[in-house]
Amino acid sequence: MSERLLAFLVAAVVFIAVPGPSVVFAIGRALAAGRRRALCSVVGNTAGVALQVLAVAAGLGAVLEGSALAFTVVKFAGAAYLVVLGVTAIRHRHRAATAMAAPDPASLPGWRRCVVDGVVVGLLNPKSALFFVAFLPQFADPAGAIGTQILVLGLVVVTIGLVLDSVWALSAGTARAWFARSPRRLAALGGAGGVTMVGLGVGLATTSRASG
Repeated sequence: MSERLLAFLVAAVVFIAVPGPSVVFAIGRALAAGRRRALCSVVGNTAGVALQVLAVAAGLGAVLEGSALAFTVVKFAGAAYLVVLGVTAIRHRHRAATAMAAPDPASLPGWRRCVVDGVVVGLLNPKSALFFVAFLPQFADPAGAIGTQILVLGLVVVTIGLVLDSVWALSAGTARAWFARSPRRLAALGGAGGVTMVGLGVGLATTSRASG
């Protein structure tokens, strides 16, 4: 079991270290709204993915894997939500830049909204659900309770993702601080964060099940 667990941890870290939808979302939010809000989004995204783990352990992941319709519905719902977030960030980039220069940037999304956005993005990402379906059972012990093992392994992946996504968000937020010296650069950066989220949504919408 120890060798299986070690192999699982190595494979999970390697997979999560490669920037994917969660990383892109965290970076986009950090560029658009700063480190604190990005970290709130990461926490929400982690909660959304954790709900996916629960669903996969209960068998919903197999439904997404076997039903093209279910996969398509979830895929486009998540993509549309990301595009809406990105377009909103682009439209309000000048207002956001002005607010970020003030002591209390009230016009930016609050931490609760960032958490909710993260939950929705994490929950409506079908690629991660399919990853859990394909990846986690390979490291489960057939002699034990498969559902429980998938749940535990999935939560380990979620925890690793929380740490690495937070590092990405903090790094992007730190780089963003340099741009804060100029409202024009800050507005451009906020727009870039919006474009990043729109691009992620479009990419998710055009992704097939086979490429997940």
